[in-house]
Amino acid sequence: MDEEARWFRAFHLLFYACLAIPALTGREGGAPTWAVAAVMALYYWLFVVRGRDRFERLHPMGWHLTVLIALMAVLIVLDPAFDTLIFGMLALPYVMLPGRWAYGGAAVLVTTAFSAAGGLAEISRAPSRAVSLLAGIALAVLMGLFVNFLVKAGERNRELGVLEERTRLAGEIHDTLAQGFSGVITQLEAAEQAGDDLAAVRERIASAKRLARESLAEARRSVHQLRPEPLQRERLDLALAGVARRWSARTGVRARMAVSGPPRPLDPDVEVVLLRAAQEGLANVARHARATSVALTLTYMDGEVTLDVLDDGAGFDCAGLDGAGLDGAGLDGAGPGGAGGEGGYGLTAMRERAARVGGAVTVESARGEGTALCVSIPCA
Repeated sequence: MDEEARWFRAFHLLFYACLAIPALTGREGGAPTWAVAAVMALYYWLFVVRGRDRFERLHPMGWHLTVLIALMAVLIVLDPAFDTLIFGMLALPYVMLPGRWAYGGAAVLVTTAFSAAGGLAEISRAPSRAVSLLAGIALAVLMGLFVNFLVKAGERNRELGVLEERTRLAGEIHDTLAQGFSGVITQLEAAEQAGDDLAAVRERIASAKRLARESLAEARRSVHQLRPEPLQRERLDLALAGVARRWSARTGVRARMAVSGPPRPLDPDVEVVLLRAAQEGLANVARHARATSVALTLTYMDGEVTLDVLDDGAGFDCAGLDGAGLDGAGLDGAGPGGAGGEGGYGLTAMRERAARVGGAVTVESARGEGTALCVSIPCA
């Protein structure tokens, strides 16, 4: 279980604890309270615990948070003991909603709990109660700011760690290959100087071949560790959903991720091809397409896995263009250039990498009708 998953699990356990304790110890409300608490527990399980891939999307997570806040208000009205439920829900706006919407969600959460407990009615009699409301809202917003600061600091640290690891591995590969090639050259030069001594020539050539094999094996071992960071932490479908979610938050364009068929482990090289294809497709949509929505679909079939990236953008006329032409025009571009996406991974490179694992890349587009990118790879 990765660190992020452990945090989510802690949030879920805190919520259910704050819901269960007043339900078990409260003395007011009776059966209606139990019924509402059960509905809230089930709703939270269905749309929060099982909805992690939709986090930070205003729709539908904004609606789910609204329903949970409404259920919380009903429980507090039925039994004031449930006012402790706010402690289990205070993190939800920052987990479920994107960007600044999270602060608004936190303010609505605190205000609703305050009102359900009768706080707003008391303000007319005791204006000082308004200070308590404002202080609660301020505390919730400050907590969000602090959490976001920690998250960003953690992301920077992870990026630095990844960069340092890649630099280390790059140096290791360089040293391995440099030393290996140097040894091979030395052995071949020695074989050349051996003249007519066939035994010595064979021995030198055998040593050169052994060094070459060892260097190649060491280089492959090092390169194998250079998997994209999302795939080191999550399954492919979850990694793709995270890529789409972060891209959508960054660009403001709605991106939907869907999975067809039961997910299963794939060859690491196949997963890298699909992840890079998704990143490049989204990068081109942001750069050229002027789209309002993008749909990513990962399909697991018996002998094949496919990734489709479909946008509703401007599109382009791809009739008569070959692979190089498409790469020059961009995936969804209005003109030449800009085909490289995240990681410098253009359409030509995408096709070459897909071909290395036996796959293929197709692009369909028409002006005003958007663009469809499909990467298909055979697999067991």
